[in-house]
Amino acid sequence: MKKTISFTCLIVCTLIWGTTFVAQDTGMDHIGPFTFNATRFFVAFLAVIPFVLFFEKKIISEEIKTKKKLFIKLMIPVGISLFLGTALQQVSLIYTDVANSAFFTIFYVPLVPIIIYFLFSNKPHWSVWPSVILCVLGGYFLSDFNDANVRMGDGIVLIGAIFWALHIIYIGKLISEFNLPFFIALLQNLAVAVLSLIVVLIFEEIDFNKIFLETYEILYAGILSGGAAFVLQLFGQKHIPAAPAAIIMSLEGVFAAISAWIILNQILGYGNIVGCFLILLGVLFSQLLPIYEAKARSI
Repeated sequence: MKKTISFTCLIVCTLIWGTTFVAQDTGMDHIGPFTFNATRFFVAFLAVIPFVLFFEKKIISEEIKTKKKLFIKLMIPVGISLFLGTALQQVSLIYTDVANSAFFTIFYVPLVPIIIYFLFSNKPHWSVWPSVILCVLGGYFLSDFNDANVRMGDGIVLIGAIFWALHIIYIGKLISEFNLPFFIALLQNLAVAVLSLIVVLIFEEIDFNKIFLETYEILYAGILSGGAAFVLQLFGQKHIPAAPAAIIMSLEGVFAAISAWIILNQILGYGNIVGCFLILLGVLFSQLLPIYEAKARSI
């Protein structure tokens, strides 16, 4: 039951992330990528505060008092990796389209089990590897490449996938040690907002008139993606290991392509539909095969 709830949380989280690509793309019509991220994650920070106060205020000190150093040790890479992942993804949308950005972002799927194996010597279930292949292949079909050249934006978001992978790994470790999903979401949102603001002060300008022109995009990306989706990710990874969780979250590429097709009129052809099917197959394979094997052994 707990795993089913976690799976549902990750699916809803991924749906929100996928549709947020459109808000991220249109949200830079008048402001720079770091201004968008700074305001978006500050809104997300504000959105999570009531939940922290209502659900976790009394247990925060109790949860971390004996493991404060471990909490800080895990929280730092969570904040930095999320900042770098979102920053590179946001910048990439200046140079490439939504479908390609979503495709290269889901390269965190093969990176997660590889990094886990080399950093922590933790070998994932064998079903992860064919699932990874299906997801990456599906992502390729999901994206429209007019030629074989990898554009600048695609390269940027591919580097960002490394940090998304690290974020998923460290979130998994953090939530397994500390049952504080809202507080963790609050701190990571604040970290990204502050780090993005520092970059804005150096390279961009703060123009509130232009920021207000992107109000709807900022609120959507802030409240739903930065607030609700990241909290759902934390609940989801509570009972699902990092590698299969990454495979489930690769569905954001599917949701991104569909939302871009509906809202931005970026055409979804037969190849894209094949890509959606392959990613869905990869997700089901990674989730159902371990369950089938466990039942077979118990007979």
